[in-house]
Amino acid sequence: MKPKATTIRVSVKTRDRIAALAKKAGEPMTAIIDQAIREMERKYRWQRVAEQMEETRHEDPRAWADYLGESEAVQGPPPRSSRVAPEWEGLIPEERDEGDPGRDLAR
Repeated sequence: MKPKATTIRVSVKTRDRIAALAKKAGEPMTAIIDQAIREMERKYRWQRVAEQMEETRHEDPRAWADYLGESEAVQGPPPRSSRVAPEWEGLIPEERDEGDPGRDLAR
């Protein structure tokens, strides 16, 4: 069964932009619109995740430190070139140089 369809009003300029993208992609105009919607949904979903992480960082530093520790355990330590933001000092587990176990790289 074919999905139901409806009509939406867009400016001629917007319709022409969608048509140009569809032609370039070799896809129907509806596929371009569907893809744009999925990308916006994904953007807002990750934006909300970032907001929740920031809330946790500010409101529950202990939980944030636990999260960072678990993240490092799963993903490994961050690259040596990364710098710790001043507000994160003390929340991130200390990095140590494998060649010199007494050398604290986080400071």
